[in-house]
Amino acid sequence: MSYTFLQHYWWFLISLLGALLVFLLFVQGANTLIFELGKTPEERRLVINSTGRKWEFTFTTLVTFGGAFFAAFPLFYSTSFGGAYWLWMIILFSFVIQAVSYEFQNKLGNFLGARTFQVCLIINGIVGPLLLGGAVATFFDGSNFIVDKAHVTALSQPVISHWANASCGLDALLDPWNVVLGVAVLFLARILGLLYMRNNIDETTLRERCRRKLLPNTVLFLVFFLAFFVRLLVKDGYAYDSSTGVVSMAAGKYLANLLTMWPLAVVLLFGVAALLYGILRTWLKADYARGIWPAGIGTVLVVLVLFLIAGWNATAYYPSNADLQSSLTIANSSSSLFTLKTMFYVSLLIPLVLAYIAYCWHAMDHKKLTVEEVKDEESEAY
Repeated sequence: MSYTFLQHYWWFLISLLGALLVFLLFVQGANTLIFELGKTPEERRLVINSTGRKWEFTFTTLVTFGGAFFAAFPLFYSTSFGGAYWLWMIILFSFVIQAVSYEFQNKLGNFLGARTFQVCLIINGIVGPLLLGGAVATFFDGSNFIVDKAHVTALSQPVISHWANASCGLDALLDPWNVVLGVAVLFLARILGLLYMRNNIDETTLRERCRRKLLPNTVLFLVFFLAFFVRLLVKDGYAYDSSTGVVSMAAGKYLANLLTMWPLAVVLLFGVAALLYGILRTWLKADYARGIWPAGIGTVLVVLVLFLIAGWNATAYYPSNADLQSSLTIANSSSSLFTLKTMFYVSLLIPLVLAYIAYCWHAMDHKKLTVEEVKDEESEAY
């Protein structure tokens, strides 16, 4: 229960939340496919009903992810969520219009029409994964902020950190590698959405369309993700001295992290294998519909490892491109020992929360969706 152990422990929990969030983006991925899969109003309603049962999990995980960062690493929260204001606001706004679209598209008195809200779901499906992937990429490519803890005593503007330009975080989209990872996350979300709907919907035509669309989305995902990952392994990383806290550039830092923490490399390989297994078996076997589970587990493991090599092994997880020494590490941005220790005991309740989520998931998915269900106007849509 040392301070260092708790810092690493909470980075692991935040990494796990981030990994679960990426998996749950299958809701957004499925939303982008509403018109590609649904050729009739009933089929589109079936696609929307399928994802409409899970969107709360995605949104709640996103909020919990931000809340965990606020509690465990408040300096990151104030720097990123405060400085990169517009980037995070656009992400949150896209999730707000998602919630509104699910709720009101089939309500009486909807003068905008169901199609308008379906387009809003597609916007959320594109913007959410794209910008979240770009935000995660800044953990490796850096952002333009400056931290000055002495400035907190200034009477005029008592802030610890500020953005070095007026973009409020939108400058992250000017880095092509951030966009590359964002596009990779978008196609991954589409793959997971296809696999989920194939498992969740009992309608032969839609399930076959899901299977046929797996291959092109997988190819595009692999092109963008492998480009980002290979470049990540060969690029310079951001290391810090554990005794002095001085941040410096280190050649091949992220590859060194994988080699030094070799169990993470094993987990990464297993995750990649599970993801590809779920995709390929679904594509090759017309009667296989459970690919979402190996692919989902693989996704969680791969993203978990990416987060861990960004923050463990004396690595600055939020580098500053404006001032290298302003880069954030789990050592210089965490809460106090008392806070981390108190939250450690609270975190022991997490298995109970996960068990409740699993119960709710089973309760909602034990019966597959059918076209007959959506044709019944009295049936519950979501």
